[in-house]
Amino acid sequence: MILLHTYLEESRKRFPDKPALYDGEWYSYKDIDNAANRLARYFVDKGLRRGDRVAVLLHNGFEYVSAYYAVLKAGGVMVGLNTETTPETVAYVLENSGARFLLTDKPFRRYLKNIAETIHALDGLVLLRPMSLFPEADLFEHVQQNYPATPPDVRIISIDLAAIVYTSGSTGKPKGVMLTHLNIVTNTQSIIAYLHLTGDDRMLVVLPFYYIYGLSLLNTHFAVGGSLVIENRFAFPSVVVESMNAHQVTGFAGVPSTFAILMSKTHFKDTEFPALRYVTQAGGAMAPSLQKEVARAVHPARLFIMYGATEASARLSYLDPRFLEEKLGSIGKAIPNVDLYVADEEGRQKPTGETGEIVARGANIMQGYWKDPEETAKVLRHGLYFTGDLGRMDEEGFVYVVGRSKDMIKQGANRISAKEIEEKILEHDLVLEVAVIGVPDEILGEAIDACVTLKEHRENWEEELREFVKTVLPHFKQPRHYTLFESLPKNSSGKIMKTKIREMKGLT
Repeated sequence: MILLHTYLEESRKRFPDKPALYDGEWYSYKDIDNAANRLARYFVDKGLRRGDRVAVLLHNGFEYVSAYYAVLKAGGVMVGLNTETTPETVAYVLENSGARFLLTDKPFRRYLKNIAETIHALDGLVLLRPMSLFPEADLFEHVQQNYPATPPDVRIISIDLAAIVYTSGSTGKPKGVMLTHLNIVTNTQSIIAYLHLTGDDRMLVVLPFYYIYGLSLLNTHFAVGGSLVIENRFAFPSVVVESMNAHQVTGFAGVPSTFAILMSKTHFKDTEFPALRYVTQAGGAMAPSLQKEVARAVHPARLFIMYGATEASARLSYLDPRFLEEKLGSIGKAIPNVDLYVADEEGRQKPTGETGEIVARGANIMQGYWKDPEETAKVLRHGLYFTGDLGRMDEEGFVYVVGRSKDMIKQGANRISAKEIEEKILEHDLVLEVAVIGVPDEILGEAIDACVTLKEHRENWEEELREFVKTVLPHFKQPRHYTLFESLPKNSSGKIMKTKIREMKGLT
């Protein structure tokens, strides 16, 4: 039986002194496993019981990784907190998850000071550095000094909960996705298989570990005895490019905005990466035009376009790089041990070429949303996970996403996919990013508004875009409005937040 923390333990047995994690300095598998064991012992000593939730509010680093495996070793459930958040959201997630412990650090005082009462009510608080606000807290360093480096004796089975991963909250309050060890382990093994990961692989990590895509980078590389380089300076994207070569990474992962920024704000496309073997993209649709640019920039490394969801422990499908040009815009086919197809509302597979909802089944699919049976019932039905994405399948079994079921704009009598318009607008070389939304219109009911950021400012930018769009979209799909943004609001994993755009425009 494989549990998530046995990945760390097995790699420690095989490669005890191998550099596993770079966070300003290299930490070996032995360093990380010892730190995790000590912290796990602390949790058990303080009364943590199997199934108890532990919240972690930290940036990526040695302490985060140690805490993740410590919680699992102690039989607990990991609740990673978004680091770009609000006091209200922290309080909500702590209360909603029923977390008994919190591990955090001084930089997050701004979130904690207004909810000190909530924090004081927890059974345990561990800080990396002292905070006068919480004099009773235990320090991570003291825990490391006072507890043994042997693993605690806690019985855990593969269907025990391993994590509650809260969605980004782009619509309404965050939902807690319940994932077991079996869910995540199953998905981890599938990812390792199609990426052909080995102990020689080294991944540069810019995605946060509380985000399911970021967490998959940790699990997959520790499972094979590979290594991770933590790079928390994406605000300075040129540093990321330098880091890739300085550490001779073989892999890099990002969401669409990651690559849009690297391609437009750095020398990424003019830089050679001799050690790079592969690049992965997920976390939303990347415009085909950008896919082609990135593939050219990283060649001979291979670009894997991937598709998934938090509810699927990360991954559902991937496009084999061999088919990137031939099947441009496709999310590929299901990963090993997953069924993925286009269905009607009852879950019946639709004929080739017809549009329906993309559904999936597999051992990686979540148990449901924490304390939310109503929302769970909407997406888990007929033995399937209904993704909320509209898609079609071609005659060779490749799947294409054509839009979100909730991201359709009804302009006049026409239902139009925002995604289709966004992809066409991104083909214009002036556009850096775009988000298409529907806005109220007295005549049409709803009109299309293209919210854009530009690579460079030109006085006649709107006229240029309008003329270009006329050549690539029929009249009824052309935006009536264009709004220029300095930058589009994103969550900390890089996804554009359309709800925030609507708020900024006074539409909610």
